[in-house]
Amino acid sequence: MQIAQNLINRLTTRQSTIAIIGLGYVGLPLMLRFQNVGFKVLGIDIDIEKIDKLNAGETYISHIPAEQIAAARQAGFEATADFSRSAEADALIICVPTPLNKNREPDLSYVTGTVDALTPHLRHGQVLSLESTTYPGTTEEELLPRVVKTGLNVGENFFLVYSPEREDPGSKNFNPSNIPKVIGGHTPACLEVGTALYQGAIEQLVPVNSTKAAEMTKLLENIFRSVNIALVNELKILCLRMGIDLNEVIRAAATKPFGFMPFYPGPGLGGHCIPIDPFYLTSKAREYDISTLFIELAGEINTSMPYFVVQRVMEALNDHGKSLKGSKVLLMGMAYKKNVDDDRESPSYKLMELLQDKGAEVNYNDPHIPTLRPVRKYNYTMTSTPLTETTLAQADCILLATDHDAYDPTFILQHASLIVDTRDFFVGVKSGDVNKLYKA
Repeated sequence: MQIAQNLINRLTTRQSTIAIIGLGYVGLPLMLRFQNVGFKVLGIDIDIEKIDKLNAGETYISHIPAEQIAAARQAGFEATADFSRSAEADALIICVPTPLNKNREPDLSYVTGTVDALTPHLRHGQVLSLESTTYPGTTEEELLPRVVKTGLNVGENFFLVYSPEREDPGSKNFNPSNIPKVIGGHTPACLEVGTALYQGAIEQLVPVNSTKAAEMTKLLENIFRSVNIALVNELKILCLRMGIDLNEVIRAAATKPFGFMPFYPGPGLGGHCIPIDPFYLTSKAREYDISTLFIELAGEINTSMPYFVVQRVMEALNDHGKSLKGSKVLLMGMAYKKNVDDDRESPSYKLMELLQDKGAEVNYNDPHIPTLRPVRKYNYTMTSTPLTETTLAQADCILLATDHDAYDPTFILQHASLIVDTRDFFVGVKSGDVNKLYKA
């Protein structure tokens, strides 16, 4: 196992070059972390615009300052679209998207396409780590055969691991260095090499016995959240009809020091994980003649929430003698969570579509997303409407979808004539007209 030991020595002494393939919300912070602890890092991406910005020391993710990119460049970081340069690296880390297709089935084309682009350049003494979220068995069924076909012997002269990304964009408490990292290897030697890869950059590693176990761990984390969010979303509808403030109930329940974890309702699920990852397991489960009823029911509830929100908008307008058709709706927040510029799978896009389909005139405001760009299912070309006294007053309804800290609830309440709040954003804020605020 001399090849493995030589690679481990190079990784532990940080003499290795790390290549990160996919420089998005996962890959870019990871690049910075490896660069900061002394590794030479090569970034590979097919997006030429990203490559040019990074090499110019610029950023395209709001919570990652350009100064950090410029410092990485000065320290030797380089971005490229040339996959042949992956041969320069001892470690290859894949951080590419794993979306669903239109039938909500796994789309592994980004992963398999990336591996196919890498395989002509693989060599002895490298470790390949997949971080993209996927179903249990992907590493063995999709990556392993492609590597073996090159003539490399996995576990002997080449090493294969799966280590799922854990990223909380915009978080002030968590970053790639202090989020515990799960890792599974195809063989014990693979795990040993993979551990050497990450241990210099991550404070805590959590080894598991196989790549399948690591893949399943990531899915369990997000299925847990999806199911519990679906529960509170369903309870929200019931509590509104019963005249109960569910958010108050959740806050009260959260005072229990054991046996309860708070989850909060919203207008639907967004982000690159929770709306997508559970369906990777439902698809795989069908191969074993298993129906994942909890997962699928949670998905149905969460997917239905934008429809419920639009119904609440219609009810609110009706109470004020207006129809949704022809009304001006200002949608506040296109990001899927507060204080980030990440709009992947954001329920705001579905809200916009449903409102427009019913004849509403829809504009949006988001301080973090000045312009809408094409996303997986939508192709809107709009710019953020300035949030002024006039724009608030001119809207027939303000629909608060994302509770950014940049929003001033008192200012909005003062100048808007009607507000539908999906995030309990206005709790505790006094309004002269209590009839202008609706919860959804």
